[in-house]
Amino acid sequence: MKPFLVVNPRSANGATARHFDSIVQAARGALGDCPHAFTEGAMHAADLTRDALRQGHDLVIAVGGDGTINEVVNGFFEPARPGMAPRPIKPGAALAVLPRGTGGDLRRTIGLDADLQRCSARLKGDRKPLDVGRIDFTGEDGAPASRFFVNVAEVGVGARVVEIVNQSSKVLGGKLTFMMASLRALVGWRDLAVRASFDGGALEDLSVTTLAIANGRYFGGGMMVAPDAKMDDGLFHVTIWSGLQLKHFILYSGAMYDGSHLRLKSTTTRTARTVRLEPGGSEPVGIEADGERLGRLPATFTILPGALQLVS
Repeated sequence: MKPFLVVNPRSANGATARHFDSIVQAARGALGDCPHAFTEGAMHAADLTRDALRQGHDLVIAVGGDGTINEVVNGFFEPARPGMAPRPIKPGAALAVLPRGTGGDLRRTIGLDADLQRCSARLKGDRKPLDVGRIDFTGEDGAPASRFFVNVAEVGVGARVVEIVNQSSKVLGGKLTFMMASLRALVGWRDLAVRASFDGGALEDLSVTTLAIANGRYFGGGMMVAPDAKMDDGLFHVTIWSGLQLKHFILYSGAMYDGSHLRLKSTTTRTARTVRLEPGGSEPVGIEADGERLGRLPATFTILPGALQLVS
């Protein structure tokens, strides 16, 4: 393997930059020489990944949080364009992760923890298929746009939550940061009207607190939104929360973190390979994916089975 590290030095509240020497030493201990590059702004990780793949590297290691991983995943493909099929840069190339972010949701699904030495040792692991999601959505400017994602995409209150989180210092760590943001976002929240079609079926009228289209199991700093999700089954696991207000979040928060919310009347689930969402009223409905605010509905979400290889 020819590895390459794509590093977000601002991740983990800047601790990645401060401790980079130990990070690169751990990677070299597992894989030998590991060239690297630092991200400098939004979507730079995608550009760095494309450059590395075109230069012959076949293992790109994302060093950062869920947002950095999302950008690296996008870099395995030519930039997504509405109406165009996905175009891989280097078929057969693999993704790996040294998690350094606040939420840590993807790492939970793939069985990584925050320990650098344990994670770096797994850089020598076997490759396995990884499904990738694609969103064809409406940009904030009203123009069609596209993006790949790997963990969870969402409409509803979660789009507001990630805005609050990404404007926060995150000094409290992932779980508390997302919990406090969720409490703030739910103050005065009213469900959104959304029309949904699953695998090309008829549009259904829904009232949505959150509608999560999950490839992975966790979002929001450790909430187990989709306990049955698998990242190699070729399916989205859709979780819909309806009628939740601030008091319900406080009452049911434990169930949201351990997955038992599936038994609540406020939760419904579906599986699908494609999901079409449209606003059910005049109010714009925002989208977030992998912890980053993207745009708004209407949007189509499509699973790409085994589109990447994952080393974990």
